[in-house]
Amino acid sequence: MKRRDFLQAIGPAGIVFPSLINGFTFKAFAESPLVSALIQAPTETDHVLVIIQLNGGNDGLNTVIPFDQYDQLANARSNIIIPKNKLLKLNGTSLTGLHPSMTGLQTLFNEEKLQIIQSVGYPQPNFSHFRATDIWMSASDSNQYLNSGWAGRYLAEEYAGFPSAYPNAVMPDPLAIQIGSFVSPAMQGPSVNMGMAISDPVNFYNLINGIQGASPNTRGGKELTYIRQVAQQTTQYGAAIKSAAAKVTKQFSGYPTGNSLADQLKIVARLIAGGLKTRIYMVSLGGFDTHAQQVIANATDTGAHARLLQRVSEGIKAFMDDLSFLNAHKRVIGMTFSEFGRRIKSNSSGGTDHGAAAPLFVFGHYAQNDVLGTSPEIPLVTSATANVPMQYDFRSVYSSLLKQWFCVPDTTLDNVLLKNFQNLQLIKKTAPCLSTSPEILPGLDTKILLTNYPNPFQSSTTLSYESNGGHTLLQVFNTEGKLIKTLVDKEVSAGSHKITFENEGYAPGIYYARLQNSTQQQTRTMILGR
Repeated sequence: MKRRDFLQAIGPAGIVFPSLINGFTFKAFAESPLVSALIQAPTETDHVLVIIQLNGGNDGLNTVIPFDQYDQLANARSNIIIPKNKLLKLNGTSLTGLHPSMTGLQTLFNEEKLQIIQSVGYPQPNFSHFRATDIWMSASDSNQYLNSGWAGRYLAEEYAGFPSAYPNAVMPDPLAIQIGSFVSPAMQGPSVNMGMAISDPVNFYNLINGIQGASPNTRGGKELTYIRQVAQQTTQYGAAIKSAAAKVTKQFSGYPTGNSLADQLKIVARLIAGGLKTRIYMVSLGGFDTHAQQVIANATDTGAHARLLQRVSEGIKAFMDDLSFLNAHKRVIGMTFSEFGRRIKSNSSGGTDHGAAAPLFVFGHYAQNDVLGTSPEIPLVTSATANVPMQYDFRSVYSSLLKQWFCVPDTTLDNVLLKNFQNLQLIKKTAPCLSTSPEILPGLDTKILLTNYPNPFQSSTTLSYESNGGHTLLQVFNTEGKLIKTLVDKEVSAGSHKITFENEGYAPGIYYARLQNSTQQQTRTMILGR
């Protein structure tokens, strides 16, 4: 079977490398709503989004605690409430505090690298773990069922035609990577999965160190060894991961031990710093379904939930420190989410039951530094079924990140999220939409002057270019550097222009469009498919 046919055959399920990095499974995502929104290549950027999923439904009122509603909260949660004097204070606000175990996130907030978004949810919340997770992954209404994910739809918009002709010179790396044993539904595109998974951290380190796992001592052992070797040798994505990892020989030494989230994030930092062009990474931490014994009696700042929040806080802080150590911190924005929050009132088992809205964290060098929204209003008398009301739709968070971090235009956002959602200020206005790396910047200007669509193409593609006026030259070259077509060679007016490049029987492959206007010049990689 040809590689192209093989990729098409396995596309819907994603490409899974069960033994890449230290025991974690890597999944290479193809088309999911989020991935579909992030992978189309018209936008030349080295920006990365890291998504942390907190599986089980995190208790937001035990994570981000409202000082101004503390007395009412204490009445509703007398058996699990954290002493007020132990809550962590944040610079610039007297209304909001953090759980005592989250000193890492407190530091990031005070360093202006963390944003807290209050009461994130959606209308008519669903309290089933499976259905609620599906809603967050697909970005659907609660009564709507979609077969694609929000990230996958984004990536499908960016990388038309995937997986045919991928990997290629423009995008040689996985579009999205998940560390874990399954590919998230968020990465499912309209017709094919857009992602890749790394399932085992031990196997990841085996891959980059060239260590082959032992085969069973059976009649088929040699054949299995051969199949494994062929799979590794012919998997270009595996080679790209290995190459990126090999470029990073030293990382931040302060990662906590015994913290699976930190282990996953350490791998992500290494791949980002190693130059992988992957735009989306997803990691996860489970255990947040805290129906019972959420805290230790008479020491409510300790217990199961405190340990989980400590892992989240320490893992993110170490990841951020590592990115700074590796000089990759300006490329990354991260976000956390959980499928739902917990109810306001605690139960008699020292825990909390499935609830609605909950806070969400956005972190990174360019993360807006504030508490977005007001403290959840806690009634004086709380019923057993009372929930935190939604302030922000989670799809507004997705939309705002795509728009402000990946420069996704409004028309594409409508295709990805299916509706027009409120734009929230999540990214500092000083953040560039384009590359933060000099070797990726188009020429000396941070503005993209030349694009083409569709890309890849077959019969024709339309080139859009910006001119400052005066003589403008637009040419097409092949990979050997030979000029095959001059599209524009004349005086043009200042502004936006378009011209069509027709396939006049050229061989399939990679071509380069070059724009020259006064002192500016840019090149654009184009792919001619079969």
